[in-house]
Formats: sequence, C-alpha cells, structure tokens
Amino acid sequence: MSNQGGSKLTRASALRLEFSVIGLGILALFMIFQPFSLTVFSFGCGFVVLAALANNLLPLAEPGTPVRTIYFAAAVVALIFCTALLVAITAAHLYGVAFLKAPAVSLVPRAASPPFWQQPLVWGLAVVDIILWFTVFRLGKEPKHEA
Repeated sequence: MSNQGGSKLTRASALRLEFSVIGLGILALFMIFQPFSLTVFSFGCGFVVLAALANNLLPLAEPGTPVRTIYFAAAVVALIFCTALLVAITAAHLYGVAFLKAPAVSLVPRAASPPFWQQPLVWGLAVVDIILWFTVFRLGKEPKHEA
C-alpha cells in the first residue's frame, strides 16, 4: 500500500506509538501479577493477548510510515482479537455441551441464564467484529489520487 498524499508519522509520534505498545504489555503484566483482585487479573489476561497482538505494530513505528498503514494494521489486530474472543467463547460453550454433564440434583439454586449466543457481551463482540471487517476492507483499498 503506497500512500503519496497522506500524513506520515513524525519521530515523536513514532516514539509515542512504540512506547504505548510496550507500555500496554507492561501494564498487562502488572495486572496479572498483582495479588489483590481476580477481576484485575482477568482483565490483565485479556490485555496480555491484546498486547501480544499489538506488538505487530512495532515494526511500523518508524518515522515516515503512512498513518493510514498504522490504522490498517491496528484494525487488523483488533479484528483478530475480537474474532479470537468469539471463537473462544463458542469453543468453551461447545466443550461444556460435549464433555460436561450437569448434576441431576443440585443443592445450589441457580437462576436460569440465557444461552451464550443471547448474552450482550457476545452480541457486542459480534457487532464490533463486523464493524472491524468493514473497516479493514475499507482501509485495505488504495486511496484514489487525483493526478
């Protein structure tokens, strides 16, 4: 993808991009190894995966790189992350259906919850995933330049 007329990264913005990607990984590690909250640990696990995918942006953190290329790569990273989350949720559900048998009698009263495909998180991820697909296809096209 060549970009003749678009804006390009300056040295300061390239350093900012590099430090933010590395900072995301460090923040994720701190969130995982803190001893206080399982909720923070859970978000840290997600951030570790996101930071690992975001490390693919580091080779693009060079002065002179077109900003459109950064947006395209970031959209692809976010698309992979959301798609992986949807596949993981579906696989966990199918694992439970195939291999786990609910006890016939339970001493703990449980409220009936809707199936996984009716959960707001899954629908939100699906909507974000579809938007990211369109964004990637839109950014993947060469910009039209007037000669």
